[in-house]
Amino acid sequence: MKTQVNIKIDSNVKKGAQKRAAELGLSLSSVVNVTLKQFARTGELELSVAPKMTPYLESLIDEARKEYKTGKTSGPFTSVDEMIKGLES
Repeated sequence: MKTQVNIKIDSNVKKGAQKRAAELGLSLSSVVNVTLKQFARTGELELSVAPKMTPYLESLIDEARKEYKTGKTSGPFTSVDEMIKGLES
């Protein structure tokens, strides 16, 4: 049996949530249903405020790791002047 729930949320929040759901091929209704089913089953509500890396940041980190593995990095430095010289070379 289906029932209807009416809630008031900010219109921008709704639009953003619909967009994210659509990116996953889901409706907002199915996202809410899954979340409520999990909450009813486990009594737990997962919330995350952990920032996620952007693709650009991930590419910078990958590049830095490759440079480190190939020995293309410099340092450690004992002074700021030494670091600046290393950056300029």
